[in-house]
Amino acid sequence: MTPDRFFSLMLLLESRDAVTTHDLASALGVSLRTITRDLSWLRDAGLPVVAQRGRYGGVTLLPGSALDLTRLTPGERDHLSVTGLDEKQREELDASAESRRALSKVAVTRTGRTDGLLPLNEVVHVDSRPWLRTRAEGAAPATLVGPVRRGRRLRIDYRSSNGAHTRDLLVDPYGLLAKAGIWYLVADCAGVPRMYRLERITAWNEVDRPRRIRAGQTLATVAAALVEQWEHDHAIEVSATIDHAQLDRARRILGQRLVDHDGHESPTGGDGHAVTIRLRHLEDVRTLLPFGSTITVHGPAAVRARLHDLAVELFHHHAPPDG
Repeated sequence: MTPDRFFSLMLLLESRDAVTTHDLASALGVSLRTITRDLSWLRDAGLPVVAQRGRYGGVTLLPGSALDLTRLTPGERDHLSVTGLDEKQREELDASAESRRALSKVAVTRTGRTDGLLPLNEVVHVDSRPWLRTRAEGAAPATLVGPVRRGRRLRIDYRSSNGAHTRDLLVDPYGLLAKAGIWYLVADCAGVPRMYRLERITAWNEVDRPRRIRAGQTLATVAAALVEQWEHDHAIEVSATIDHAQLDRARRILGQRLVDHDGHESPTGGDGHAVTIRLRHLEDVRTLLPFGSTITVHGPAAVRARLHDLAVELFHHHAPPDG
């Protein structure tokens, strides 16, 4: 459980007499399995969390909690309610200082350490940002929070991906989304939902008119639908077989892009482990070159052809000089 989700969960339990696990999962944006695991963690940690079944049941935090959340100001509670952010992202929202004050207030109410161990947050540090990210340009997240929270329309200058031109757009914002280390403005443009990378917003101004978002839609629902659509549109499903000895290496390099079909052998009947590799673009097939002949791509045909061309280019590039 991340620290911010822990405190958000505690705030929810403190503020209500009883709440269902479904409501908790929905409020925190996690699965029912995750919230059930979180509640078990709280009970194992000695916090008085009880659950009652039935029509009038729910999860309740009994008096005697090791945390005194009543000391938090409304602003501090507001900042802690945003889950899933790492320290860098909180700094980008200008929320880091207030979040630290809130955590320090809560921390002093914790019971003393009796196991002789150093606090876990002193020996474990998490940085969720991707490697080798260039310094972001464009609009900073903190500058857009105010207008978005005021529920106003925005006029933005949005640079194309190749930087060739900029479009002037009038948008109705739902809010900001931090996804895979990148900030996005989630907004409707002429009634159509879009994600706009903040680093490509070169200028913006607040329009003195309230936003016009679609009825029944929230930042969470719109962002989830856009992310699902983006992944569907950009995913190339590559069927492949990889030598058993290279499987662990492939997992380290490819990460979540590798879908391991555990227990399935090569579709061609040979030795090897059947996998699916999800690539966003055809050129991402370059990530398979370091595996050489230990990986065999079965399809799609376009991926096999591009991998063949890259291998030929590599062969000619490193061919010995004549004579």
